[in-house]
Amino acid sequence: MNPLLRIAALFTGAASLFAGAASLFAADALPADPSSTSELRPMIERYSADLRSLQRTYPIRESAPRRVRLDKFFGEQQAALGKIEFDRLSQDGRIDYILLRNRLDHQRKQLQLEAARLAEIEPLIPFASTIVNLEEARRRMEPLDPKKAAATLTDMLHAIDAARKANGGGRAARTIANRAASSLAELRRTLKDWYTFYDGYDPLFTWWVEQPYKQADQALESYVRSLRDGVTEGIEGDPAGRPALVEDLAYNMIPYTPEELLTLARKELARSEEDMIQASRELKFGDDWHRALDYVKDQYVDPGQQPELVRKLAQEAIDYVTQHDLVTIPPLAREDWWEDMLSPQRQLTSPFFLGGDEILVAFPTNTMTEEQKLMSLRGNNIHFARATIFHELIPGHHLQGFMADRYRTYRAPFSTPFWTEGGAFYWEMLLWDMGFAQTPEDRIGMLFWRMHRAARIIFSLSFHLGQMTAQQCVDFLVDRVGFERENAAAEVRRSFDGSYEPIYQCAYMLGALQFYALHKELVGSGKMTNRAFHDAILQQNRIPVEMIRASLTGQKLTRDFKSSWRFYDLSTP
Repeated sequence: MNPLLRIAALFTGAASLFAGAASLFAADALPADPSSTSELRPMIERYSADLRSLQRTYPIRESAPRRVRLDKFFGEQQAALGKIEFDRLSQDGRIDYILLRNRLDHQRKQLQLEAARLAEIEPLIPFASTIVNLEEARRRMEPLDPKKAAATLTDMLHAIDAARKANGGGRAARTIANRAASSLAELRRTLKDWYTFYDGYDPLFTWWVEQPYKQADQALESYVRSLRDGVTEGIEGDPAGRPALVEDLAYNMIPYTPEELLTLARKELARSEEDMIQASRELKFGDDWHRALDYVKDQYVDPGQQPELVRKLAQEAIDYVTQHDLVTIPPLAREDWWEDMLSPQRQLTSPFFLGGDEILVAFPTNTMTEEQKLMSLRGNNIHFARATIFHELIPGHHLQGFMADRYRTYRAPFSTPFWTEGGAFYWEMLLWDMGFAQTPEDRIGMLFWRMHRAARIIFSLSFHLGQMTAQQCVDFLVDRVGFERENAAAEVRRSFDGSYEPIYQCAYMLGALQFYALHKELVGSGKMTNRAFHDAILQQNRIPVEMIRASLTGQKLTRDFKSSWRFYDLSTP
């Protein structure tokens, strides 16, 4: 072929390829990421990278040098931020300035709270610094004297025995003993990492240290068990206390006290209960909504049919929001999710569906008892699932994650559950208003979750304020919301096992109420369409809702901005 013709053919092929790519992006109907307009983006990205490095360098939570180094880093970041001319920033830049300032303040306060909590357990594990020092010296690549290391472990063995005797007889408070046991279990893993690094690679180390290490490891394991003896009845938990709750609420820009939020939640629970009674009457159960709820729970699919139910309900939700032009759903977002099953072990803490890139289906397995199987079937019945699937997939968590991976990704450090969980539950509230629930059974399914989210505020805040025990929380969910007891226990266990921040369970309803109030302000007034509103939320990434409000309304922001948006009127009946 003529070389000129070959070159022309190559350009023609390339043009065709680029045209195809352009049509693909056009089909997504998504604008480009505008995050480059923020003057703070480079600083936030550098902060994130440096913090990750420090966290890798100082991974041991019980380490005092770790806290000192992190506090120094946060202070340096605050000093650098203070030199920025706030009034010359764009609106995006001002929002990012406030977000970073807020986070740095919060992180320094968290270090103080962490130090205070560790100080409370120090009398139970006074030898903790020995393990921390060994591992941190290894990470600093300091030379090791195996003979001295063996002596250090032998001394620690005596310290463990002394601590166990000094703190025996149940003298330690239950929550303090639980916290000490958890910390000690982590320190035991740290000591194992230290030992494994040298064992077998340094013959002299193994010769001196093998036996002292095995004895120390066994002593640590035994001490962890003794700390937990008598304190693991029912469900463990460690109340955070009011100061920690107040700090977390302030950081997430929720300008209400814990006591005000309890009032809010009780009002919302009572309001939902009234709607539940109305649906119960339509089903001829009168005011006994518990009987109506039991009737709905018994409407579940047979074993093996749950995956097909999930697929059908997911498509129903996608069709609904598309037909009503509520939000942009890129074609790839419709395609890149799948199903998987929750193991029986995970269902001990997650008795209902979970979502994101995939939807994790809670359904009984052959290893469960007959009672557990029935509770799982009833807890994930057709009408409950109809309100769960779109929360977990589209337009809920899956679409949230898809967009967060594509817009203002540098804001990841400011992620808040009030955006993530609140945004997903907000869709439940909006679709309720739009009549998505077609039957009394559907309404009961949606109301169960609304009552559940109000109850989450009540039992989680009450627990962390020291007003309810974990068992009382379980009973509350059973009596006031209609939970199956196994599912209620799993819900409370999940809430207090340490994997969630103390106010996480409040975020569902409070975040939803924030979005609901903002929707009324902007869409209800005709200033924005539903689709423009929801697309704009998703393009801001997972930041506090009050900052999204500031962006969408063009609110004038100042360097010393503090949260003040009272999105819920507590004075109304």
